[in-house]
Amino acid sequence: PNNSYIQEFNLLEDTLVRCSMEIGGKKLEHYKDFYSYINLNHTDTLGIDKIIYAGYGIEAENYNDYAGLNAAGSVIMIHQGEPMLNDSTYVVSGNKNPSAWSEDWETKLKAASKHGVRAVIVVVNSVADDIENNFRIKKRPMYLESDTARIHYCNIFYMSKDVVRDIFKKAGKNYDTFEKKLSESPTTMSVKLKLKTKISFKKTWVFRQSSNVAALIEGTDKKEEVLVISAHYDHLGFHDGELFAGADDDGSGTVGIMEIAQAFSIAQKKGKGPRRSILFLCLSGEEKGLLGSEYYTSNPLIPLQNTVVDLNIDMIGRVDEAHVKKPNYVYVIGDDKLSSELRGINEKANDTYLHMTLDYKYNSDDEPNHYYSRSDHYNFARKGIPVIFYFNGTHKDYHKSSDTFDKINFGKLLNSAKLVYFTAWDIANRNDRLKADKK
Repeated sequence: PNNSYIQEFNLLEDTLVRCSMEIGGKKLEHYKDFYSYINLNHTDTLGIDKIIYAGYGIEAENYNDYAGLNAAGSVIMIHQGEPMLNDSTYVVSGNKNPSAWSEDWETKLKAASKHGVRAVIVVVNSVADDIENNFRIKKRPMYLESDTARIHYCNIFYMSKDVVRDIFKKAGKNYDTFEKKLSESPTTMSVKLKLKTKISFKKTWVFRQSSNVAALIEGTDKKEEVLVISAHYDHLGFHDGELFAGADDDGSGTVGIMEIAQAFSIAQKKGKGPRRSILFLCLSGEEKGLLGSEYYTSNPLIPLQNTVVDLNIDMIGRVDEAHVKKPNYVYVIGDDKLSSELRGINEKANDTYLHMTLDYKYNSDDEPNHYYSRSDHYNFARKGIPVIFYFNGTHKDYHKSSDTFDKINFGKLLNSAKLVYFTAWDIANRNDRLKADKK
């Protein structure tokens, strides 16, 4: 953009001042009984005399929790997901695929806000488990300036099921009875819990500016199509007087992408440049929630319909405990999610040149760490673009000030970067565009 390597974008940074909740005379503890994402909520204080249990909080043509319900000015309590029949058919969609009411959290929040709801409480199995599995919940968040529209929705909080049981008991109701009926019946239900409720949420925020760094090698006869090779260059900064250098996370990926770019540049100068264009994309804001890649995929420098693949490098310079005896490996994530061809191309490159161990441990859909959605490739995947995430796994220095360059295994970093290079070379120079034939 503007004949520079820099794609600037604006961010907002939030600081939580206060988050308190009292229901039926009992004060609930933030991050123990309930939690909230700071960036999703706005400053607001309310006091009401009842909570409305509103099932799934869905307003669809064939399933409407708001039918005959006056929710204006209220706090509603809802479940995640949507109703399902015994044959695993979703009631709203009418087939085996969930509707947007399950897939997109904003859908329920928009409906609640439209009905004048002041706050939504979402029932979850365990607040502690959610916080453990999503380390960003308690972090001071940054978010894109364009996301401020979300703050105009009503506030949203997540509460453990055990706490909800106690709330129902205080109101003289049995929570398990309602949950059972809701899960077994394709019809809606609601109940009013007569409990005085006070909720106070206050935050402050400031503007920040960040940028992605992008460089292009133009292809030859297929230059309109582009491969993206990405890595994030941000890390955690200074905390309590300590510098979190992030040598592996993701200094290793940043170095890798620069070496790959140099290799392609040398090839081009020798008259052996790639047929397709290659965009080398160093992204910022990954540690704050994949912000740089979110901004890029919403404001692409090259149209996304012309983007063939994203090969994302995030931590390739260390060896985890599982591979100490055989350190010539890399975790491969996402390669088979959206393309039937990509895994074969990557494996062929490895078998031909490197003979690394390609570990697919973290590629399963039920993988508890959710690494598939935790690095920048995910925002490309959300747009239907095939991806590979190259990763060495975590280690004792992950997200600590001890993640320093003297601990980098440069031989492993080199081999992983070569694998990305050879895979990109194949995709860039083949006759047919890489298939994106899976959803």
